[in-house]
Amino acid sequence: MRVLLVEDDTMIGESLREALRRQGMACDWVRDGRAADAVLASERFDAVLLDLGLPQRDGLAVLRDLRARGDTTPVIVLTARDALPDKVKGLDSGADDYLVKPFELDELLARLRALRRRHDGRASTVLQVADLTLDPATREVTRGGRAVLLSSREFALLQALLERPGAIVSRAQLEDRLYGWGEELESNAISVYMHQLRKKLGDDLLHTVRGLGYYAGPAKDGSA
Repeated sequence: MRVLLVEDDTMIGESLREALRRQGMACDWVRDGRAADAVLASERFDAVLLDLGLPQRDGLAVLRDLRARGDTTPVIVLTARDALPDKVKGLDSGADDYLVKPFELDELLARLRALRRRHDGRASTVLQVADLTLDPATREVTRGGRAVLLSSREFALLQALLERPGAIVSRAQLEDRLYGWGEELESNAISVYMHQLRKKLGDDLLHTVRGLGYYAGPAKDGSA
């Protein structure tokens, strides 16, 4: 999952960014409303974590403009504004969820998973192709009922493929899901992680389509 964090408090921003990256997410961080406007107009994210009391431009204005452009990216408001009228205004301005500071990281992660699930039109939390399952909530992966231990990047890559079974996902799309701004990315990183996943899970459900990308599911003609 690629997340944009819009937060002006340095301590909160650094803590959240590192926590999300430890979960295998790509988390990019901006610190004011105008920077958020610019980034959201030019780049795509799976979710936005949006503070309201921002320098340069208020978070509600950022949110309203995002929705006015027809952008349906899920947004969770993270704010100290806990009065009921503030919550109503945030949700009516286009927020998908509203979380009052301070909050527990586990609750934020659960809300992010729920947003992703609803956005993808899935009822179940568990992703599955044949006998390969991945549970984003517990971070457990099984193949044929056997638990398989994955690194955070391996888990994130597998999750990206299982969210769209049978669909080819390009290397660039996978890199966006795994790496945020400023994170070191080697040219063959995705190939290395795919190789590691196949060693752990078998190569019958994880495939490469040369020149296009990767997919999870039964083999198709032209894939390896």
